[in-house]
Amino acid sequence: MTYIDTQKTKAQTLGMRLLSNMLKRFIRQGTLRVIEADGTLTEFKGTSEPVATMRLHDPSLPFKLFRNPELYTGEAYMDGTLTFQDCTLKDFLDLFSLNRGSMASYPLQKVARRISRMVRSLQQHNPIGQAQKNVAHHYDLSAEMYRLFLDDDMQYSCAYFENGDETLEEAQEKKKRHIAAKLKLEDGQRILDIGCGWGGMALYLAQLANVEVLGVTLSKEQHRVATERAKDLGLSDRVKFELRDYREVTERFDRIVSVGMFEHVGVSRYDEFFGKVYSLLQDDGLAVLHSIGHMSPPSVASPWLRKYIFPGAYSPAMSETFAATERQHLWVSDVEVLRVHYADTLLEWNKRFQENRSRIAELYDERFCRMWEFYLLSAETMFRTGAQMVFHMQLARTRDAAGLTRDSIFETEEKYKKQEKKKPSRKAAA
Repeated sequence: MTYIDTQKTKAQTLGMRLLSNMLKRFIRQGTLRVIEADGTLTEFKGTSEPVATMRLHDPSLPFKLFRNPELYTGEAYMDGTLTFQDCTLKDFLDLFSLNRGSMASYPLQKVARRISRMVRSLQQHNPIGQAQKNVAHHYDLSAEMYRLFLDDDMQYSCAYFENGDETLEEAQEKKKRHIAAKLKLEDGQRILDIGCGWGGMALYLAQLANVEVLGVTLSKEQHRVATERAKDLGLSDRVKFELRDYREVTERFDRIVSVGMFEHVGVSRYDEFFGKVYSLLQDDGLAVLHSIGHMSPPSVASPWLRKYIFPGAYSPAMSETFAATERQHLWVSDVEVLRVHYADTLLEWNKRFQENRSRIAELYDERFCRMWEFYLLSAETMFRTGAQMVFHMQLARTRDAAGLTRDSIFETEEKYKKQEKKKPSRKAAA
């Protein structure tokens, strides 16, 4: 054995010792079994159940997992250097979720999180230009790929499972209706959809009332699909989609809606976002914000999610959001928190993703499939057992722009439900 080989072996042994020390303190509930690259089995046991077994195929992986478990677990799963034996990825993520608190209290992880908090403004750097690059990383993927796991209307945000037994299509339709009811639509209004996705919400609003809608997005692929859909539905005269940063919009609107876009703004730009909403709203206007958030204090985004899925993204604590609306003199006329709805949405997405996995692998490759699988399952776990949730925030410039009670929202929702029954179902344009 050469000197270099000896030093490498010593480093790998040290890496496993460090990882073992962390895992001994990490596992309080359940049992984690780790099989090293040389076949050595080590068991970390708290309570007996649940049990997960992971196999490490790269001798250098233990030290990486010790340094940054959140980043390198997902990365190793993508690369195939970390696999699971007699269990699934979901089993492992469930075990991880049960012990999340003890991981956060480990000294190295506390230091790493503190450093990350100090530089999070750089992690969430989304000025005009950079924001478009961050969006393109995720949303300019093949529209066909998204069609393989989303609902017919290509809604890529939390659905609304009102009863819990809805299909994904039904729950997404209810989400759109629920948001529309909070907007209090009236014929003749002008509406801005910030981060319009593939156009489903804008087109839905235009079919509920005789309104004009401008949807803005930074995704070229979403802009293309949304524009085609408006044309196919004969709504191009009232629904326009533009490839434009919302900060470049100058017109004023009666209503503003933003679904699943606020997560890409970044904490340091919350005042900029809500200040723009204030300036674009008519005096009697209303805005509805649908966003992922979390019920815990301000924190940082997952390093793996930030690197591979949503660069520059962060889901806020409610305290961070309220502070910004207060500074920008906006009335928060209604807030609703959806707790497990997104977990159920992600569960349905992953079912469809797995059903179409072979086709998605043809579009990309197996590593991409493992990356997406890790994303969907880890996100579901966070919404099912962690601090993540979704909130709706109704905003206004004046105190009397919205109804004085929530009854008006439910009454409007019932009215829209009756309207929908008279119309044929809508399918996403191919």
